[in-house]
Amino acid sequence: MGDWICVISLLIVILRFFKAENDSTCEMYGSPEVSLLSKEGDFIIGGAFSIYSQTSVINLREFRFVQTMIFAVEEINNSSELLPNVSVGYRIFDSCGSTLPSTRAAMGLMNGEENTWSKNCSSVHAISHFATCACLSNRKEYPFFFRTIPSDYYQSRALAKLVKHFGWTWVGAVRSDNDYGNNGMATFIEAANQEGICVEYSEAISRTGSRENVERVVRVIRGGTASVLVAFLAQGEMDVLLEEVLMQNLTGLQWVGSESWITANYLAKKRYAGILTGSLGFAIRKAKISGLLDFLLKVNPSQDPQSNLLREFWETTFGCSFRSSTPGTKSCSGFERLQDANNAFTDVSELRISNCVYKAVYAVAHALHSLLKCGPSGDSVSHSCILKDNSEQRQVKAYLGKFMAAFVLFYSAECSQCPSEFWSNVKHSKCVPKLIEFLSYGETMGALLTAFSLCGASLTLVVLCVFFRFRHTPLVKASNSELSFLLLFSLTLCFLCSLAFIGQPTAWSCMLRHTAFGVAFALCISCILAKTITVVMAFKAKRPANMFPQCSAPLQRTSVIGCTLIQVFICVIWLAFAPPFPHKNIVYANEKIILECFLGSPLAFWVVMAYIGFLALLCFILAFLGRKLPDNFNEAKFITFSMLIFSAVWLTFIPAYVSSPGKFTVAVEIFAILASSFGLLFCIFAPKCYILLLKPERNTKKHLMGRNQSRTQ
Repeated sequence: MGDWICVISLLIVILRFFKAENDSTCEMYGSPEVSLLSKEGDFIIGGAFSIYSQTSVINLREFRFVQTMIFAVEEINNSSELLPNVSVGYRIFDSCGSTLPSTRAAMGLMNGEENTWSKNCSSVHAISHFATCACLSNRKEYPFFFRTIPSDYYQSRALAKLVKHFGWTWVGAVRSDNDYGNNGMATFIEAANQEGICVEYSEAISRTGSRENVERVVRVIRGGTASVLVAFLAQGEMDVLLEEVLMQNLTGLQWVGSESWITANYLAKKRYAGILTGSLGFAIRKAKISGLLDFLLKVNPSQDPQSNLLREFWETTFGCSFRSSTPGTKSCSGFERLQDANNAFTDVSELRISNCVYKAVYAVAHALHSLLKCGPSGDSVSHSCILKDNSEQRQVKAYLGKFMAAFVLFYSAECSQCPSEFWSNVKHSKCVPKLIEFLSYGETMGALLTAFSLCGASLTLVVLCVFFRFRHTPLVKASNSELSFLLLFSLTLCFLCSLAFIGQPTAWSCMLRHTAFGVAFALCISCILAKTITVVMAFKAKRPANMFPQCSAPLQRTSVIGCTLIQVFICVIWLAFAPPFPHKNIVYANEKIILECFLGSPLAFWVVMAYIGFLALLCFILAFLGRKLPDNFNEAKFITFSMLIFSAVWLTFIPAYVSSPGKFTVAVEIFAILASSFGLLFCIFAPKCYILLLKPERNTKKHLMGRNQSRTQ
């Protein structure tokens, strides 16, 4: 860019210390004015993070925030559209989660090195990724403050509405004794009063305060009558409070928490289960940052051999040491794999604060991009972009404010609910139509079920043609050809009725699918029942002690028609009083609409199913009684086996149907129809087709009646 272009430094998160107090911990790990990680560039973005807080161990979660900032800077440097031909650098400072070190870190960035500052470029602006205090929204006191996280003003009021929603009107309250806790709790109490909620007590604690005060606060909580505790605490104060709560064995409270600790993974452990199980609160919106995980897994001390921070991160992660002289500690090789580590640094499942850091860096980049002047068609005489004449502080603020305005509006101020058939887009900026889901012919599952249905119907027609071809042979005559043809016709209908279940539900298809299925299967089982009765009575009538009349053809037709008409009558009543109809299910999934056929009358549906089951049970009982008839003409045993398969399929169907979600409910029903239909077709007709086509020598009256005659003799 040239030596004449000044360095504008924009500090991220210098005001995070509103959630912390003074602490001397980081004094032991170097001066906060000295950056821990840095990279030079035409513009420097500074960041302050609580890398060391409370303990001497590096905070892996905060170090992930650091690397997220570096990742965003690298993305911007590799972009040809955002800040082209302009290099962005960074300086990372440790705020130690405390007021004084945070201030000193900010001053360290502002002062910088003498050779990087020009008298015309000394502006610093703050974008916070974690400072939620509502006090910072005061533009008179903080005219140059922006943030990528919602203000506690909205969270506090939302917590009051949450408490009211569950009918809790008598609560206790505890807060951090700093701007974060005091301002947040003040807003909550004001909103709670408006909602008719009474606050029994409101106590404050500080992680750097005396233990006696924490003990006193826990005693106040124990002595109170409120069973709900609203804890507007930073993580530091929450840790202190929890340890004392454990010491005094205080349980039985319903905790309502602020965003600072409500989603903290380290609290979700067995140690705190008896205290915090069932806690409620509002979380910061999580997001996915493409490419971040791969970037994190590439972090290695070899990237900057002089960085103590990288070395200590490595040692903390793998429990090793680069100082081989350390007794009782294994040596670090530097070739350990972060892919094998399972800690807060590599966990990108819920990127909440990390996303706020990421947005903050891009907010700065877009503000700088607007500050720069680009030549015609994006090109100037010497560079893609050059600084405008005026780079005063207020001008940078104006550009930053324009970019942040949309982001501020984006965050939980006026949020309207989308209509029932709409869903918010990824950015939650507008309502978009929900995805519509139903079992269609175009998808794989629908196409496969359609293919099986048509295949079954075609195969049934082939069997019908075979029986028609051999209709004058003894086997077909002995099988009661009239009932066999009617049974094959009904099986064809059973296969085809499954097609009514596929496709977008309409008024006609919803009425057709269940009634056609019920009538087709009633006809099918009625034919099998008539065949079973015919076989059993035909053979028992030949015994002198059991002179049953032969079943005539009119009697068979009457029984089939009568049994089928009962099902038709049930379906007519169903359609007349509570017919099935298309229904848009918006309850099962928020992001999509499931088009389904509502049964209208679930009772009628199960009556239809029960009647089919009753006919199948009669078939099974009669076929079982005739299982010892002559083997050469024993159709009863095949019917018995077919009824076993039929019953097994539909008994399995009931729990699967009830528990299957969305379009899978329809798929389960189609599968049951096809499986039972194939079972009947193969069990009853496959043995006959085998003799008709492959063993014609057995298709004789002598062969069919041979065993019976020998037994009679």
